[in-house]
Amino acid sequence: MAQVPQTFFDALAVRTWCGLALETLGRAREEIDAINVYPVADGDTGTNLYLTVESAVGAVEAVFAGHAAGAGLEGPTLADAARAMAHGALIGARGNSGTILAQLLRGMAQVLADDDTAHADGQGLRLALRHAADSARLAVAHPVEGTVLTVASAAADAAGGAEGDCGTVARAAYEGARAALATTPGQLPVLERAGVVDAGGRGLVAVLGALVETFTGSGRESRRRSRVRCG
Repeated sequence: MAQVPQTFFDALAVRTWCGLALETLGRAREEIDAINVYPVADGDTGTNLYLTVESAVGAVEAVFAGHAAGAGLEGPTLADAARAMAHGALIGARGNSGTILAQLLRGMAQVLADDDTAHADGQGLRLALRHAADSARLAVAHPVEGTVLTVASAAADAAGGAEGDCGTVARAAYEGARAALATTPGQLPVLERAGVVDAGGRGLVAVLGALVETFTGSGRESRRRSRVRCG
């Protein structure tokens, strides 16, 4: 899906990101399913993440369609699109991984929809990623390191140290997430025994790769697969 890179985080960027994330997870879902060994080895993490994002895409598209149907109305605001993304993910969340991803998107939306500005810049994206990681961790009764929560926190930490536009911040978050993902086998013995990284964290890396592509046009995640085997 060819897209013009977005400069700021506005409603169109939300739409683009959701669409690219769905495509990326569609390509990676079987790989992610295959490495799903924690918390239960039921082989459905990739599918659950895909279905969760699919629901988010449907909600965002419905908002755009609703505005297009109204003659003379401008398109949706960032707040409209961000809230739709979060709501769609929450109502369509599947499994533990989908539920945590929905919480991450909800946390981002809370920052992005905090006021009615037309767009968010790099600073806004940094704040959104931080709030997403913190709120998702708080939503889990007993957070476990070596999971998607660890990867999300690392992404937020890396983004927090990045100065620049949304593309710079998104790339820093993506690289921070990839580095954290590679360390997950050393944090969870079940991953180390199976020789894999955390499946939910792998899915989040895919979603963040789509965020990089949204702002830079560079489809790194679609062409460079994160290692799923350790050692």
